[in-house]
Amino acid sequence: MRGEQTPRLREALEEDIVSGRLKPGQRLDEVGLAERFGVSRTPIREALIQLAASGLVEIRPRRGAFVVLLGPRELLESFELMAEIEAACGRLAVLRMGVSDRAAIREMHEACRAAVAAGDEATYYPANARFHAAIYAATGNRVLTGEALRLQRSLQPYRRLQLKVPRRMEASFAEHEGIVEALFTGDGALAAERLRAHVLVQGERFMTLLAALQAETEALDKAG
Repeated sequence: MRGEQTPRLREALEEDIVSGRLKPGQRLDEVGLAERFGVSRTPIREALIQLAASGLVEIRPRRGAFVVLLGPRELLESFELMAEIEAACGRLAVLRMGVSDRAAIREMHEACRAAVAAGDEATYYPANARFHAAIYAATGNRVLTGEALRLQRSLQPYRRLQLKVPRRMEASFAEHEGIVEALFTGDGALAAERLRAHVLVQGERFMTLLAALQAETEALDKAG
């Protein structure tokens, strides 16, 4: 049961941090969070450790966990960097991927298709992450793959949240279809272009959603 609680708690806290309901520098009290969610401190602690791994929380010895949030400029620049890294991965994947790489990309693509058909955002996001990871692995470049995975993890909360934009999951999968087509027909330039656009639009959608969420939070604060 506890293992099932942790992802739910992590995602709820991610949304609170990214939307501004929890402020940068704010201390996250385990006891208060446990009371809020009606759970023990253990799954709260596990969720905070996972948030620390993605960079949204800093755990300071003997002081506790504190909110860390990228500023708008850092976020945009991070999405731009991710877009260029994904484009490079697409170009190299076309040149180097083998039969097993193709199978892995196809398998993850079909997992995304199933999630879209079921309207299941919670399943779509991890399948989406594995789809991109399969493309990174197909490059055969361990350094590039490592950097892509590192940045993917740091942007994970932001990329997950943008799926809340209406019809974004369906649009994301349609973009995947174009990426897979370019990869499997051997068009490295087109694969790079489509991967770059796929990530950049995520950043744009996220910034629009973030502005709306922050406006909602400010309105609630004033009303309170």
